[in-house]
Amino acid sequence: MGNLTSFLSLEPTCPSSIESFVSRKHCLCVFSLWGVSVSVGSIYGASKGAMNQLAKNLACEWAKDYIRINCVAPWYIKTPLAQPYLDDENFFNAVISRTPMGRIGEPKEVSSLVAFLCLPAASYITG
Repeated sequence: MGNLTSFLSLEPTCPSSIESFVSRKHCLCVFSLWGVSVSVGSIYGASKGAMNQLAKNLACEWAKDYIRINCVAPWYIKTPLAQPYLDDENFFNAVISRTPMGRIGEPKEVSSLVAFLCLPAASYITG
């Protein structure tokens, strides 16, 4: 729930705080597909689902202040956190069978998207 708590703490102060020190305003969060899919881990899934909904609502509410909100929700990425699960052959095969590209993503693929969303070229992308 720490993911959600930290994100919620932005809501009351963000527009006025951001206004004072930046000209291009953007909030980007990394959330998880567990927020939109069903599996075990109800607390984790609920917190990620709440983050997703909050981001969509804030994108609408803060757009008038030219503050953009984006969420990036990668599927399985080769990270130390995911590796123990991906080492299980049955789990790995189940993930691959649900992955259109038939492979696990690389961290650079996510970081490249995050970098793009932070560029002026992405200034009209929100929500």
